Amino acid sequence: MFQPLFSITPAILKRLNRIEVIKEKLASSRIHPREEYRLKREALISMVHHSTAIEGNTLNERQIDRVLQGKSVTASAREIHEVKNYKKALDWIGRRESSLITEKEVLKIHALAMANILRKERTGHFRQEPVYVVSRTPISYEVRYTGPDHKQVLKLVKALCRWINQVRKEGLSPILIAGAAHAEIAAIHPFVDGNGRTARLLATLILYTEKYDFRKLFALENFYNTNRPAYYEAIHLGKTYAERQKSQLTHWLDYFVKGFLAEMELVLDKIRPLLYLKKASHEKLVLSRDEIQILDFIQEIASATSKDVQGILSVTPRTAQRALGKLIAKKLLRRRGGRKNARYVLAS
Repeated sequence: MFQPLFSITPAILKRLNRIEVIKEKLASSRIHPREEYRLKREALISMVHHSTAIEGNTLNERQIDRVLQGKSVTASAREIHEVKNYKKALDWIGRRESSLITEKEVLKIHALAMANILRKERTGHFRQEPVYVVSRTPISYEVRYTGPDHKQVLKLVKALCRWINQVRKEGLSPILIAGAAHAEIAAIHPFVDGNGRTARLLATLILYTEKYDFRKLFALENFYNTNRPAYYEAIHLGKTYAERQKSQLTHWLDYFVKGFLAEMELVLDKIRPLLYLKKASHEKLVLSRDEIQILDFIQEIASATSKDVQGILSVTPRTAQRALGKLIAKKLLRRRGGRKNARYVLAS
């Protein structure tokens, strides 16, 4: 079984405790739904931007926002696919309810992240060949890391998944589990391409299934991309998989937890001015998953009908009308036209 070597140092423990405090503050904070939706949208765009930027995508956040709204930008087909794919993978992660992690989830993440980028036989399939991490210069290159034999990949991924499910039951911090899983996927390098994105998305999946989504207001990828050399240095623990297995993960987990806390503090700073936006209301204002889906849909195409909502939620006309009515009551949507030809738009 996969058994990472690490110590929970006083510094790591102190940061984990601080994260728990912030987690409770965020859970109990009353933010106006309109503002919460805006912050979630900003975090989503930031996640997509920074994770794809690490892999060389040149689109900025404004361009990514346009792509996600279905608008045109000047970019290669690959860059546009990378952005849309990462959003689809995050959407899938957000919909999952089971906390069980298996190799099927790893393959699904890769399939979503690399669709229309790799050949079909390489998308959502473990590699069948050697893999190397190479550092290149204009005149030379250096093999920095050699992945394990491809015949070992399935066994290694299964071992990682068993470890995740076991230590989750034992009560290990989901943040440490996510950090260790991130590093192990990078070490196994189970795919010919897309390993970094898969590692970051798997870490997000682990956090979300353990209720550590922090209302989806954070983007850990921002911390990685802000100082890429530090990210690469922290996750590089040897030149071969066998060497990595003998290495301590403590330095990487210290980096991971430090970054997590930094992003949580940023989220807390963002919501502080919004906490008393509706002082007269004692109701905890949050948006349901269905309401988020409706708002996302209208954000992308400018308006929607009740029939559109029936389709995206797979619900009856009455349920669709009820959902739209709630969003109007929360002053997030406005209705245009009469009952028969009504269209719903975002409230200004």
